[in-house]
Amino acid sequence: MAVLAFYALLALTTLPPLVPNSALLVSAGVLASRGALFLPLVLLTVAGSALAGDLLMFLAARRFGGPVRDWMRRNPRRSALLDRTSRRIERHGVPFVIAVRFLPSGRIAGALASGILRYPLPKYLLGAGIAEATWAAYSVGLGYLGAATAGRPLYAAAIGLGVSCAVAATATALQWAGHRWAARRAATAPRPPCPRPPDRSGLPDRP
Repeated sequence: MAVLAFYALLALTTLPPLVPNSALLVSAGVLASRGALFLPLVLLTVAGSALAGDLLMFLAARRFGGPVRDWMRRNPRRSALLDRTSRRIERHGVPFVIAVRFLPSGRIAGALASGILRYPLPKYLLGAGIAEATWAAYSVGLGYLGAATAGRPLYAAAIGLGVSCAVAATATALQWAGHRWAARRAATAPRPPCPRPPDRSGLPDRP
């Protein structure tokens, strides 16, 4: 019964996008390495629940695109995030649907932008499915491999959380650098010349 409750807890904490669950996922990997949990079922639970949450956000944004867009644009930061994500999804398609999952706030922004754009559902499911499977393998695998290497659950959890924090910090730094580069490029781009007023020197003066 306790094992089933743990699987349910994994699903409930992975479905919503804003619930911190890194420690729980690492712990699941540690328990799987000790035989207390079945690793394939852990991965399926985590990836499947996350994909279900992504799909719910996508369908909500697709159905209520106007209100969702208005809500995002009430905040300048959310509005800029939505615009950037939408442009990159239109330009790069499935590869960016996969990549955006690993950026700060990317899970929400990617799902909402794809829904508002009415991005094709099969393509979105493909990208989100690959992203969530990769994320689940990475998150749970940290605990599993850490326990197999260190041999002690506490050390494995510390290693897993440390690597998770390092990856999150790196993704944040890369996103910040990308924003700075884009802003600098926009500031240094040549501006189009202002149109000159028409030459009226050869025309008679108006009365």
